[in-house]
Amino acid sequence: MEDAEIIELYFRRSEEAIAESDRKYGAYCSSIAWRILKSREDSEECVSDTWLRAWGAMPPARPRFLRAFFGKITRNLSLGRYERDHAAKRGGGEVSIALDELGECVASPQGEAWSCDRHVLTEVLNNFLREMPAEKRIIFVRRYWYFDSISAIASDLGVSKSKVKMTLLRSRRELAEILGKEGLEV
Repeated sequence: MEDAEIIELYFRRSEEAIAESDRKYGAYCSSIAWRILKSREDSEECVSDTWLRAWGAMPPARPRFLRAFFGKITRNLSLGRYERDHAAKRGGGEVSIALDELGECVASPQGEAWSCDRHVLTEVLNNFLREMPAEKRIIFVRRYWYFDSISAIASDLGVSKSKVKMTLLRSRRELAEILGKEGLEV
């Protein structure tokens, strides 16, 4: 299947997009992850996360070079995994990991616009959390306020790590959308 056709599948929100991406670029992405991580399981997880990240990026992104787009995502995920694994040996890296995740939807606290918008942001976040179902709110707060690991959250709530990751991804997307509607920098 041609790259343009795969991109169109993402834009149509067809789950076939992930299967086609994996079929065409799975080995390529696996080799990138393997060279960084030297672990089959970690490499497979990064490749799987690549498709999830691509799903979240398209639309609105329409990459000109799909291979490079997937390669960059895989590389960044693999480097992040490597850094996290090595930071864990020095006492953990959950704070930086959680902040990186949240950085996808909240602007950096720099510049004059930030100080003006801080009160609006606080109100938007409070409303966002108040309207969330309890389990979703607990997962969000434990990850981004207490910086708990995904494994710890999953274990304590009796759910899979995959469910926690997906809940966090969807919550970040919802938050980014709300922030965009409020005119806050994203």
